[in-house]
Amino acid sequence: MQSHSIQMSSRRALFKTASVLALGVAFALLFQTQAADGKGKLMAYVGTYTSPLQNMRATQVDLPPGNGRGIHLFEVDRATGAMTPAGMHEMGTSPSALAFDAAKTHLYSANETDRLGDNEAGSVSAFAIKADGQLKLINTVSSGGKGPAHLSVHPSGNFVLVANYFGGSVAILPIKGDGSLGEATDMKKDAGTVGPTKAAHAPPGSFAISGHDQTHAHMIEADPSGRFVLHVDLGLDQILVWKFDAQKGTLTPNDPPFVSLPAGDGPRHFAFHPKQSWLYSIQEEGSTIVLFDYDAENGRLTSRQTISSLPPGFAGSNFCSEIMLSADGRFVYAGNRLHDSIAIFAVGKDGKLTYITEEWTHGDYPRSFAFDPSGEFLYSCNQRGDNIAIFRADKATGGLKFTGHYTPVGNPSIIVFRDS
Repeated sequence: MQSHSIQMSSRRALFKTASVLALGVAFALLFQTQAADGKGKLMAYVGTYTSPLQNMRATQVDLPPGNGRGIHLFEVDRATGAMTPAGMHEMGTSPSALAFDAAKTHLYSANETDRLGDNEAGSVSAFAIKADGQLKLINTVSSGGKGPAHLSVHPSGNFVLVANYFGGSVAILPIKGDGSLGEATDMKKDAGTVGPTKAAHAPPGSFAISGHDQTHAHMIEADPSGRFVLHVDLGLDQILVWKFDAQKGTLTPNDPPFVSLPAGDGPRHFAFHPKQSWLYSIQEEGSTIVLFDYDAENGRLTSRQTISSLPPGFAGSNFCSEIMLSADGRFVYAGNRLHDSIAIFAVGKDGKLTYITEEWTHGDYPRSFAFDPSGEFLYSCNQRGDNIAIFRADKATGGLKFTGHYTPVGNPSIIVFRDS
């Protein structure tokens, strides 16, 4: 009996050991497969508006107080698109715009405030991204003007470009070897005649008046080559084009130095087509999208189509927000605030847009939206609704279908994604 018991015990031990080994091998294979397929952890970083004392848009444009607490971190379920809170970097300066460097080892935030220390200026912060996806602040520098509302990283990887909305200016910030930011190598102040408060192409009955009180630099980004830098001024109704010196980090006016949009329409954001020499500009107050041919050799824009961002027959007030193309360049997506929709357009062989439909954002005031890296899901940052709504994208038709997933975030402004 004792020998039988010893044999049974040995078998159980052997079975247990084999099971543990098999489980270990299974997990190892799973992780190897994920690594090989690039299917590690997917993180989302959400910029927000914080204290109403710091949020200039809350105090000057009668928006609700900022309910965000800084940069919110989430882990994303690749299968469903759902997000799980994974941390937060608390800030009191409204990090309303975010951008990664090319390697996604560093994150930069434009902090939409009007004061940095004793100076009337906003700020830009540099963060190192840790192995677990958490953020470590490296440094913060002046943005060179009040209320920075947008920033991007130059294709060279050596500069952050920032647009100061309330300062009506743009600045070039050098990126140092450790990812930190230096003081501006160049700053430009917008100048010219401010457009009328009534947009030329506003829908019937529109009272959309937002930025024709002064100059308002709203977006800045280099063209794909990095030779030219474009920025929009909503108050001037212009897209300005600069020659960029990638050695010195300086801007020189192009010839011509800008292209004008219809008076009062208020250009806000633009997007380059991923495969063709086309640029699409969205107008905040006019609720329009303008197609430009882009001469990449000379940095020149020529308009070729103007189309409403709203469904046929719409009347009333609307403020456009974001514009984005699908990765394959077949569809354009345009954000409508107050109408609270994302309009979907087909891109023709000549670049011209045809309205398809619109999708309700399932929230109030969609400030921006973005696709996850796979292009399977679109995330709408519903600023006044304090949530991010998640949609599944149909790559064949361009359509969006609400997944039923909401993520609560106070005053979300922007969402960006990082694979680990």
